[in-house]
Amino acid sequence: MQKQQLSVLVVGSGGREHALALALADDPAVTRLYCAPGNPGTAAVAINQPLRSDDPQAVVTLARRLRVDLVVVGPEAPLVAGVADAVRGAGIACFGPSAAAARLEGSKAFAKEVMAAAGVPTARSRYCETLAEVAEALDHFGAPHVVKDDGLAAGKGVIVTDDRAAALTHAEGCLPVVVEEFLDGPEVSLFAITDGLTALPLQPAQDFKRVGEGDTGPNTGGMGAYTPLPWAPPGLVDEIMESVIEPTVAELGRRGTPFVGLLYAGLALTSRGLRVVEFNVRFGDPETQAVLAALDSPLGQVLYAAATGDLENIGELAWKPGAAVVVVLAAKGYPGAPELGGVIRGERLFGSDDNVHIVHAGTGRNSSGELVATGGRVLGVVAQAPSLAQARADAYRAVGELDAPSLFHRSDIGARAESGDIEVSDAYQVNSSYAQYVSDVAEGDAGEW
Repeated sequence: MQKQQLSVLVVGSGGREHALALALADDPAVTRLYCAPGNPGTAAVAINQPLRSDDPQAVVTLARRLRVDLVVVGPEAPLVAGVADAVRGAGIACFGPSAAAARLEGSKAFAKEVMAAAGVPTARSRYCETLAEVAEALDHFGAPHVVKDDGLAAGKGVIVTDDRAAALTHAEGCLPVVVEEFLDGPEVSLFAITDGLTALPLQPAQDFKRVGEGDTGPNTGGMGAYTPLPWAPPGLVDEIMESVIEPTVAELGRRGTPFVGLLYAGLALTSRGLRVVEFNVRFGDPETQAVLAALDSPLGQVLYAAATGDLENIGELAWKPGAAVVVVLAAKGYPGAPELGGVIRGERLFGSDDNVHIVHAGTGRNSSGELVATGGRVLGVVAQAPSLAQARADAYRAVGELDAPSLFHRSDIGARAESGDIEVSDAYQVNSSYAQYVSDVAEGDAGEW
């Protein structure tokens, strides 16, 4: 990998952007690092800049003023708004897909259309514009009912329930929606960095969407994650790349909208084989916090290679031995109406001299200069250690050291994986799941599109 002096601007203000900043700061080639607008955590490793991140021209103006070599767009909203298009149009390298390619996350219906064209295995589904169509689809697929907001919803626009009335109520509030069949089996998150032709996988991770212990309660943006997956079948990453990532990247290229950036595949390992649950077009939060803690390759150089079409010369990414875990601390009341303003104290809130660090997701300063909660998800406590058990123990020990009475967390992040309690269906076999999907297509049972 060729070392290059890089000045980098990270666009965004959440936990994902703090995690990116931490990893970029560890790259010896990154000599100047900015975050816009950033947060109190990013300010410890980068220079924060005021910015309205979903304003393409404002991002271009800032990038030009700072004379950066690379812009890394963190959140989905600026990507859908065309920030990456504007930055590239100004002649500045940008890691993030075009607005046209970002529709893969911006519209569930578009994602289903792309997957159908590319032959990517996914859940059977129906696009519904009226409640009558929703009701018919719910009855067609049966319970558990899965209803997804067609647009951006920050990971929370989905309901999975046995209650038909609750499913209808959710749909009524966000029409149009996509109604899907329920997918059994454990879920996997896989990120792939791509320059539109070459794609490099990161380590697979598993996140925890439900707010409560034992995966109970409403969906959130994510309450924690861990990587890698000790229960994953051998060859799983290769299968995902061959049957999901590479066909999707190729299809978008065929449409004239090459995907340059981070393609996130949320997947289920079902009894009928591998199935895509959703696509995101940016680093997932909170999986990014764990995955980047485990990464041993220089992130800035990798992202710059992707942004400049040179990813094929990077080679396979390197990883630290062991495992990484992130435990999210959220404000009480989240994901409903979070209680904001609670003071947060702790010795390790900024910086780290061991294997644990804290990522800021929703923090700010009050009039007295104290660190306070300003969002639903507030902090992510990250530990990387030689084993999953040690990483979990270290992360939860650090959580216990914080003085943050207004925050709560789940105590079971990665617990089932540590205890060996996650099982993949005997019917699931790597390299046979795509063949099963092809068979389903031939029988007219793979989708409604």
